[in-house]
Amino acid sequence: MLQGGKCVVFDLDGTLADTSADLLAAANACFRAMGRGDLLGPDDTLTAFHGGRAMLRLGFSRIGRAGDEAEVDAWYPRLLEAYAEGIDTHTRLYPGAVEAVVALRAAGLAVAICTNKPAGLAEDLLRRLGVRDLFGAMVGADTLPVRKPDPAPYRLAVETAGGVVGRSMLVGDTETDLKTARAVGVPCALVSFGPEGPGIARLRPEALLHAYADLPALAARLLA
Repeated sequence: MLQGGKCVVFDLDGTLADTSADLLAAANACFRAMGRGDLLGPDDTLTAFHGGRAMLRLGFSRIGRAGDEAEVDAWYPRLLEAYAEGIDTHTRLYPGAVEAVVALRAAGLAVAICTNKPAGLAEDLLRRLGVRDLFGAMVGADTLPVRKPDPAPYRLAVETAGGVVGRSMLVGDTETDLKTARAVGVPCALVSFGPEGPGIARLRPEALLHAYADLPALAARLLA
């Protein structure tokens, strides 16, 4: 039974799962197809979490083709195809994520995902990781005509999961997540183990999540 409509909404990439290696591999598959080899590496992890187009732009900038948006648009579908083929090759859930979600559910909270990953890819990844059934809702980048930080996808995630927007919170890893929470008017916890690490504290969210073991108590405090 839900605890008075309380709901925790999670971002996916960089929050629930470290997807960076598979994202970078998909971009590099495109660059190899161009005959350019691997243009991105582990140091580009932060760019990976800003999406496929951001990775393509970075790679093009390294071969003197910065600003070539036509080529970015042309290669983006190829990147998505490559990513779909290897979506769970290296991706892993962050330690304690599953246990934290299970604990929230046991305490009567609704849980949902709101991501800017295309919905089909997000659904496939969650199924492959064996956790799709843990979440009452999954809203992706193309579920609605708008995406985060627009508040509409977040509200849909909460309501579909059976929660109340005014009694919800967002767990994320980027400024986009913080802006989403601000647009909705709910508290935000940003993970300090994501792509930006402890430096994410610069955004001054309501809370920092240093480990998933801390989430049930943190949620209880923020949703009191």
